[in-house]
Amino acid sequence: MPHLRIDRITQSYQDHTVVRDLSLTVARGEIACLLGTSGCGKTTVLRCIAGFEQIRQGGIWIGGKEVSGVPPEQRCVGMVFQDYALFPHLNIASNIAFGLRGRSAAERQRRVEELLASVGLAGHGDKYPHQLSGGQQQRVALARALAPSPQLLLLDEPFSNLDVELRERLSLEVRAILKEAGITAIMVTHDQNEAFAVADVVGVMRDGRIEQWDTPYNLYHRPATRSVAEFVGHGVFIPADVVARDTVRLEIGVLHSQLPLECAASCVECGKGCRIEVLLRPDDVIHEDASPIQATVVAKAFRGANFLYTLRLPSGREVLSLVPSHHNHALGEPIGIRLDVDHVVAFGPVAAQ
Repeated sequence: MPHLRIDRITQSYQDHTVVRDLSLTVARGEIACLLGTSGCGKTTVLRCIAGFEQIRQGGIWIGGKEVSGVPPEQRCVGMVFQDYALFPHLNIASNIAFGLRGRSAAERQRRVEELLASVGLAGHGDKYPHQLSGGQQQRVALARALAPSPQLLLLDEPFSNLDVELRERLSLEVRAILKEAGITAIMVTHDQNEAFAVADVVGVMRDGRIEQWDTPYNLYHRPATRSVAEFVGHGVFIPADVVARDTVRLEIGVLHSQLPLECAASCVECGKGCRIEVLLRPDDVIHEDASPIQATVVAKAFRGANFLYTLRLPSGREVLSLVPSHHNHALGEPIGIRLDVDHVVAFGPVAAQ
């Protein structure tokens, strides 16, 4: 039995439907994430789980118990907010102990010390929020949410107020803390790097629906829809011809697919003659000096260990290529390239508007 089950929920504000017939399950101890752009409905789903908003239809179960009509304070759900929501007049220990009212002083102290240690803030209990860095405040917010041992933890864009380097480090720390505690959690974010670093399973949302609920690996390598393929990672679609059931020809090479190829809608049976579009990611296009296939450097972005090159093909189409930074080519310079594609992602051509 899943620890969290959402069955076909819908939520609307007057005539505007924000969440549409959405379902998902999260196993006990699993970390899930809802990923999508602003306005896709991901935060509304989180608020519905927490009980801050009442769903129009469908059901929500936590630990096997339906909670659709249960008040927020009775759902045994912890919440980590985007802005931390710490009490500035309380020290760190008191902030963490806030949800432990009803327990003895000794129990509260023991739980606070245990959580301070688990989030790497042992010895900081007497400090106040303003004396801590943003990353430390976020860890306090996490400890406070974990203090009552909730059945489910919800995280609303928990790293959005932090700088990039700190976000990357803290996302890994939060995952380790949640896994050590065995907590079932669901996070929402617009940042796929955060989603992939923290979550076991990710749901890509669009227009109030989940387009794909899958592992980060499958979202990147086996996107279920073209919109997921375009949203996750970087890449461009290049026209290709199907020359056999498992073979496609592009202008820069031939690919053999281990996955079904989605051909154009006009093709009755997936076989020869179909026209499709293949997704090429930067790591699919390899720089090789000896290759007879040439492309021209039209843009480049230095990323430390690598350059991200934008390359123009003879047809005028452009692809991306991730190249080790000791290959420092000038704009306008032709370089040799070849394809190295393990997962062929292909969809039918976009219909003309």
